[in-house]
Amino acid sequence: MLKKSKFWLILLISVALLPLLDFFKPGLPLTHDGQDHVARLASFYQSLAEGNLVPRWAGDLNWLYGTPVLMFFYPLPSYFGSLFHFMSFSFVDSAKIVFGLSFVLSGVFMFLWIKEIWGKQSGFAAGLVYMFASYRFVDLYVRGAIGECWGFVWPPLICWFALKFAQKPARRYLAGGSLSLAALILSHNALSLMFLPVIFGYMIYLVFSIPKAKFRLSVISYLLSVILGFGLAAFFWFPAFFEAKYTLRDIVTKDNIMGFKNFFQLLWTPWNYGGTELLSVQLGVLQWLAVGVAPLAIWQFWRQKSQAWRWLLFLLVCFGLAIFLILPAAQSWYLKISLLQKFQFAWRFLSLAVLPPAVFTAAEVYLLPQKFKLPVISGLLLAILIFNQNFWHAKDFLVKQESFYTQNYPGSTNDTGESSPIWSTRAMYQFSRAPLEVIEGEAEIKQIERKTTKHVYQAMVQKETRLVDNTLYFPGWQVLVDGQSVEIEFQDPAWRGLMTFNVPAGEHEIAVRFSETKLRLLADLISLGSLLLLVGSAAVIKFKKYQVSPARWAEPASQVEFKKK
Repeated sequence: MLKKSKFWLILLISVALLPLLDFFKPGLPLTHDGQDHVARLASFYQSLAEGNLVPRWAGDLNWLYGTPVLMFFYPLPSYFGSLFHFMSFSFVDSAKIVFGLSFVLSGVFMFLWIKEIWGKQSGFAAGLVYMFASYRFVDLYVRGAIGECWGFVWPPLICWFALKFAQKPARRYLAGGSLSLAALILSHNALSLMFLPVIFGYMIYLVFSIPKAKFRLSVISYLLSVILGFGLAAFFWFPAFFEAKYTLRDIVTKDNIMGFKNFFQLLWTPWNYGGTELLSVQLGVLQWLAVGVAPLAIWQFWRQKSQAWRWLLFLLVCFGLAIFLILPAAQSWYLKISLLQKFQFAWRFLSLAVLPPAVFTAAEVYLLPQKFKLPVISGLLLAILIFNQNFWHAKDFLVKQESFYTQNYPGSTNDTGESSPIWSTRAMYQFSRAPLEVIEGEAEIKQIERKTTKHVYQAMVQKETRLVDNTLYFPGWQVLVDGQSVEIEFQDPAWRGLMTFNVPAGEHEIAVRFSETKLRLLADLISLGSLLLLVGSAAVIKFKKYQVSPARWAEPASQVEFKKK
């Protein structure tokens, strides 16, 4: 059994379930962001149920004033959570399933990738070290960072597809790589930026490691795969990038990087459920051990004239850079490079630092004599369970009715306010008196319909009246009076960020709608075109697999012979 890949994969999954036992308990683990993630998932699902395939506006958050938070926060975990809720799980249970699934899949995909390079035993070791890094439990049980949890899933899968293509060029591997890259971008904004240099570096390493005859094909293929991956995710990142100027993001994050740690804190930090300055940032004892032995492994591969030493050396450089960016010495870099400020917390680069030790561990296990591999792996498994056993428990559990998340959730799910419209405050603090109010004039208002992106009212206006729809304005909102668009004022200091407009005397139907801007529509079309190209390529491959003899088109379908080509 030890010689079979299935054994090692089943063992890896079984071990991965141990840190997730608290997710089987009633309630939601009490974390920094977990509650907000559930509320955001409920809002996302509501928008989906109303027919919005790409939910962008959370109308029932921020004290019912709404927020464009869905437009700027990674949608893939919410799509997965919506699927589980559709299958009759509660929103809390759906979120817990999404958290747990991300943890297990990250180890599985790391196993698949490394197994192709150095064998199943190395793959098992890599999966263990990748999942059981201390920071992974910070994301699970302290921060409740659902996006970061899913950000760990895709890099090893992307690298696996890239490797499979290098071994045997096939469109299915490029398609898989494109989908995986799109999934990474849709899982977490910051982590996708962190991991892209590692992914691109691995592709470059593969290109220069294969025969020269395949060089041009590989370069073009990998480039097309990357372009297609970005195209598939364009519906999210394109508006998130170009419409961020309408939010407080740059104001909130400018020169406001937090969470620098000294080097000794990365070696060991007491486990803590506190905030940004208190949470544990230790990398992990076994991770540091793997990094310490990495130069010896690189030297050994170099002696064997194996190209793997180049890849390991590149990973060592990436690891060193990630660690440096967490230290106070890197603060001047953040002030000079505005892109770094968008990561908000310096310790977030621990995410990037988690991957290299897993690969180093795999390489070191591979270099061991066969008779030592099983004892070393057994010791590794035992040590990992011992060192991490105190990290995989929830501080407490939040037990709330489902209605707490679905009916008038007061928060914006965005505590720093970076996704709030730039002409508004960071967050609202109380419910409005009515969805539509009279500011000046006289009118009787009856609400006909209220959905996430559509509010319809019947108004009997005695004289020209100024009204306010208690919804924050963001590009895409429009007001229609009897089907005719009217001008919206949203920068009145007395009604900051809210949509005010004038209505003439008479009986009117007022519709307030949120629709796609030209930029968002362009992004949607890019994603749709990329998807059609991906599906079309698969259809062409399937069609060419079987070809009908041209001379027999007229025969009954039951008699047509299909010949394999």
